[in-house]
This record gives sequence, structure tokens and C-alpha cells, in this order.
Amino acid sequence: MTTATRSVAPAPENTTVTRFPQGFTWGTATAAYQIEGAASADGRTPSIWDTYSHTPGRVRNGDTGDVATDHYHRWREDVEIMADLGVSAYRFSLSWPRVQPTGRGPAVEKGLDFYRALTDALLEKGIEPVVTLYHWDLPQELEDAGGWPERVTADRFADYAALAARALGDRVNTWTTLNEPWCSAFLGYGSGVHAPGRTDPVAALRAAHHLNLAHGKAVQALRAELPARAQASITLNIHHVRALTEAAEDVDAARRIDALANRVFTGPLLEGQYPQDLLQDTASLTDWSFVRDGDTATIHQPLDFLGVNYYTPTLVSAATGEASHGSDGHGISEHSPWPGADNVAFHRPPGSTTAMGWAVDPTGLYDLLMRLKADFPAMPLLITENGAAFDDYVNPEGEVADPERIAYLHGHLSAVHRALVAGVDIRGYFLWSLLDNFEWGYGYSKRFGAVYVDYPTGRRIPKASARWYADVARTGTLPDGDGGNGRDRV
Repeated sequence: MTTATRSVAPAPENTTVTRFPQGFTWGTATAAYQIEGAASADGRTPSIWDTYSHTPGRVRNGDTGDVATDHYHRWREDVEIMADLGVSAYRFSLSWPRVQPTGRGPAVEKGLDFYRALTDALLEKGIEPVVTLYHWDLPQELEDAGGWPERVTADRFADYAALAARALGDRVNTWTTLNEPWCSAFLGYGSGVHAPGRTDPVAALRAAHHLNLAHGKAVQALRAELPARAQASITLNIHHVRALTEAAEDVDAARRIDALANRVFTGPLLEGQYPQDLLQDTASLTDWSFVRDGDTATIHQPLDFLGVNYYTPTLVSAATGEASHGSDGHGISEHSPWPGADNVAFHRPPGSTTAMGWAVDPTGLYDLLMRLKADFPAMPLLITENGAAFDDYVNPEGEVADPERIAYLHGHLSAVHRALVAGVDIRGYFLWSLLDNFEWGYGYSKRFGAVYVDYPTGRRIPKASARWYADVARTGTLPDGDGGNGRDRV
């Protein structure tokens, strides 16, 4: 992505700092359904997440995204917060049913006007808009017609991509097709802990392929509509999979999960073919005949960078008894999101954890970045999500102290810098998330934001981590240690 080069301020005397390259992008990120609210405003129709969240028992406490953080009405305030943070880019997603309510046909101009106004305000503040076309909010009408397991959904997505590019291509230079298609396919259609809540392992594999195909078709559509300078990408939640021991059966379990978590996407996207071991591992479920001639060539489009989301490593072994996927970090279900991996057990990694129960392990991010460099040496990388949920609260002084998050961010940014020094081409880092928000199946019970949101009133309160991150973004430097409490700015 392209960002303006910023000068790096000198470090205070007697302070050891880690200095990032000039021009390194410092950003923050959100997703439409998690923050916008206004679920039926200006022509928007239900997405699969509207339907799912309104289904009793699906989301903790019966929470929905109907209001969320009301970003649809409070976006000006949120842009000012980003300006105060000093970030150079903002990654956000378009709501497909707000732009194209039924998933087909013409756009709704009021929906597009919202994103036009948002991007204009960002640009006025010197913040580059980074648009994700799809962050899990499939129009419900397309799910009613079969959803991602059906090939036609990929065609509908390409049409939507072209429509969005025509509307916003004069303002937006950096585009991401899909966010974490693994979650869309395997949590949405395999374990059912995400919308649409289906539990069919073959449907999950079909969905994975059609999401890949949708990406390829969307990149073609974007290239046809956008200026040559525009950049296209995809964001993957690449799992850093570790074997519990060096025993051959545990190593093979890690290989099997790596195929399902990662190479089902990186294979066709970056190498032009599905890995043979994945096809063999899942042969008892499907012959993959839904992959047609020419599909992998369509999927294998040139990309300007690869978006990488990382939160925690994945630890697996061969199952010694009844296999368990309950420690895979993706939510509890009687159904597995890992088709053909019934003989794999998941384990909670050692060490401290976040409020999600995820292990805090920056070495996983470093190892992942080094692996990507080894596997795809010519592919620039962008850390498109990294962050942590903790049990934040407003103290009697009206402040939100979150030293655990500061420590988490410091450790992971140190890992990013270490990878940069080792020669990994990393273009930037996006903190997840700008705001506390609707955390999918967990509702409003988990807080990832740098900014605390009081949900009854919508009030925004920057946490100590927001002030700390603002210092890092403004100076391009990472102080030694945890950086202090960050109370001196914002």
C-alpha cells in the first residue's frame, strides 16, 4: 500500500527504542457489522449475521448488531478519534447488504453515500482508507439461495466488487477482497459458531473453494474498474500451527491442520493449485469435483500484498482418545470446523491468556512471518489485524487502564520489528480494533478496542493503550519495556 513518508522523531535521552522504517503504515481496523448499527436504515436489508444474531441461543446474552457502536451515525466522532491517534490508515469493511441489499442488481446510493462521506473525511485528515469488501456479512437472500457453498455466490461477489470499485475507486486506492475466508467457510458452514450456523463439513469445503473463486473474480473486477495504481489483496487468518511434540504422529497432525487452516487458501491463491495432501485428507468426504477446469487459474491472481491476521498460535497433537476441537480457540460446538481431521486434538498453549482464552505468544507471530517469507519470498505483507481482548472497565477517575493490552501490543510489535530486521517485507500494522464492538458469537462481552465504548450511551473513552499506540504511531518508535501507561497524550 502507499502511504506518505513520515519523519521519525528523536528518542528521549537515556531511553532505548526500536525504530520502524520511515513510511511504515500505522493503522487501526474495524468491520461493518461489528460497529455500524443502523441495521435497517437507508435501504439496508438483513445479512446472515442479522439473522444469526436474532436466532435465540446463537449469540451470548442475545446480543445483536442492530445498534452496535452506532458508527453509522457517529462516524465523524470516530474519524476525529483516529486523527487524535495519529494513524496513517484505517481499514474498514463495506456492508454488502447496505450497498447492494439483495446481493444482486443496482447499488443503493444512500449506502454508498455513507462510505463516500467517510472516505472523504479520512482523506481530509490524512488517513488512507483501506477497504475490505467482505467481512462476513453475506446478504441473507444469497444465503437463502445456497450461500457460499454454491458457485453462483462467487459471481454475485464479483459483481458487487465492480459496483464498489466504480463508486469509490476515485477515493480508495487499497482494496481487500475477503477477510478471513477460513472463518466464513469453516466456522460458518462447519462448526456453526458463526453465521449462517450450518454444520456440514462438505458444505464448508465447498464454501472455501467458492470464497477462493470469489476472490479471484473480484480481483479481476477490481483491476477492470480501478486505476493502475490501485492495490488489491486478501486478508487471511493464517494459523501458526505447532505440534505438541516431535513425535511423527503429532507432526502429521500439525501438517493436517496446516492444510485445512492455511494451505487450502495459500495453495490456490499464491501457487495456483490445491495441496495434494489436503485433497487426500478429505477424500472420504468429497472428490472436490466442485473445482472446475480453470478455477485455480482464476483464483491465482497477482496480488500487491498479503494481509495477515494473527492473535495466538495453534497447538495440536494426534488424538489419543476422543479427539477434541474445543481448545482450537474458535468457539465451542458439537461440530468440528476441521473436516477430515477427526484424529487431531487441540491443546491450549501454555502461558498467560487474554479474555478470549487465547495464549499471549508473540513468538508465534515472528515464526509465522518468517515462514511466509520462506514460502512466498516475493510477497509483501501487511499485518491487517493484531490485538487482544481484556476485561476493561472505567475506573472512578473516568479512565480505562489496560496495561495487559499495552504489554501484548509491545510484545507483538517487537516481533514485527524483529521480522523486519530479518528481511521480511512488512509494509504496516493495523491494530484490532479501533473500538470495542460486537464480537460475533460473544456479543458485547469481549472488548478488543483501543477505545472503550459505553454501550448504553455510546460514549467513547480512549484507553491507556490508545494513548500508548498514538505515541508509537506518531514517532515510529517502540519504547523499551511496556512503554509506560501512555497517559501523556490523546
